[in-house]
Amino acid sequence: MTAVKTQAGPRELLAPLLPLLGPWLRTRRWYAAEDTGPGAAAGMLTPVVVDVVRQEAPALLHAVLRTGSGRLYQFLLGVRPELPGRLAGAAIGRVGEGSWRGWTLYEATEDPVLMGVLLHHLVRGTREGLRLARTTAVPLPVSLTARPLTADQSNSAVGYGDRLLLKIYRRPEPGPHLEVETLRALTEARCPRTPRLHGTLLSGAGTLVLGLMEDLLPTDGDGWQAAVRQVADCVDGTCTTVPATGGFTARARALGTAVAEVHTALADTFPRARLTPDDIAREAALMTERLALAAREVPALERHRGGLTRLYGAYARAAARGCPVLAQRVHGDLHLGQALPTAAGWRLIDFEGEPARPAAERAALQPVLKDVAGMLRSFDYAAQAGLRLLGERAPDDSPGGRLRRGRRARAWAVRNRRAFMAGYADTGGTDPLCHPLPLRALEADKAVYEAVYESRHRPDWLPIPLAAVHRLARA
Repeated sequence: MTAVKTQAGPRELLAPLLPLLGPWLRTRRWYAAEDTGPGAAAGMLTPVVVDVVRQEAPALLHAVLRTGSGRLYQFLLGVRPELPGRLAGAAIGRVGEGSWRGWTLYEATEDPVLMGVLLHHLVRGTREGLRLARTTAVPLPVSLTARPLTADQSNSAVGYGDRLLLKIYRRPEPGPHLEVETLRALTEARCPRTPRLHGTLLSGAGTLVLGLMEDLLPTDGDGWQAAVRQVADCVDGTCTTVPATGGFTARARALGTAVAEVHTALADTFPRARLTPDDIAREAALMTERLALAAREVPALERHRGGLTRLYGAYARAAARGCPVLAQRVHGDLHLGQALPTAAGWRLIDFEGEPARPAAERAALQPVLKDVAGMLRSFDYAAQAGLRLLGERAPDDSPGGRLRRGRRARAWAVRNRRAFMAGYADTGGTDPLCHPLPLRALEADKAVYEAVYESRHRPDWLPIPLAAVHRLARA
């Protein structure tokens, strides 16, 4: 073990690392695409929170930095004299000066040793620096092996054995945190469909919610992975484990049941309200505004603006005629990747809402159909992703083969969308089929959001939401 003999404080130790962090930050998936401009990341990183969790090698440093645009980013940084080969992919750069001169700076969540150090630090408890504010009295083991989890893109997660999950909010926000509030309430209500919250990660002053500790749910993958595999296996008619005409529908129906149960638990815990015609008119106006902004960034949306604007207007007029819409706390970003198939049934995770939406908008009461619409969009996505996977495994370049597969994929999506809505309605949730206009408007708004996301991050996936926009604008 190499010790650093220095009297330098946390900020002095961090200062020589800042020139390395700006360029590296721009390469992260959790870096905001809109966070650009002079000094946004590369040249102006201002420390807000700095904690040295461990100073000797391998050292562990925690920091929250503000960019020139005012956005906050959270870092867990490791520093070693020499980086072992297994951590080569986590390297950020060589420290040029200061107490750690010549050492290698790297992403600490990739290092099981340092994540074990962090778990000890959090469970041991401290009133200063990075700390875990406990929400249950369940003893937390500290000898579990750490491993990075790669499913999340806007945050980072570390698993500890098969028991605990530490979630790091890469873009922390001050004040109450939507996911923490929701999971705390569901934990207190003993909701069986969500992970149990064990604690909240806070800064020393407690003004920033930096992450959470929750149960790690036992599963081999998420609903997205299961659905895409099933599409690829069965859409060409060669599936041997389930009928090609049925496939995923039993699981889709059970997922609808699980979502309805979570909505019921949320309705029992948080306030509910009946949206007035004026409320819905304002939301329809916001949908139209979001569409206009999206069309500037994604020109292919422009040809559908008229149809979608009429759809949003019809949604507002229906509310004015007395069509009731109830609003409550919802998931806010529900899709197959947020649903985990476990031996005890479906579990829902990640209650932060859509990352690109403002915090106040995500915390507002929403129609339950917003979550239903999100899941319907996810079934469409899974069908197209399964087609892509099948094309990689067993290419069929003939026009007839592509047409046949495309039709079967669309039929798969329709069957599972219907099964999901049936499971939701049968469990006491609002019957989505009885509210076709609000559901279409919310699904269209989600598809527009997806189009912007894909244009920024995965342009080759852009045709998927554009096809949905085309369908919904013409319906």
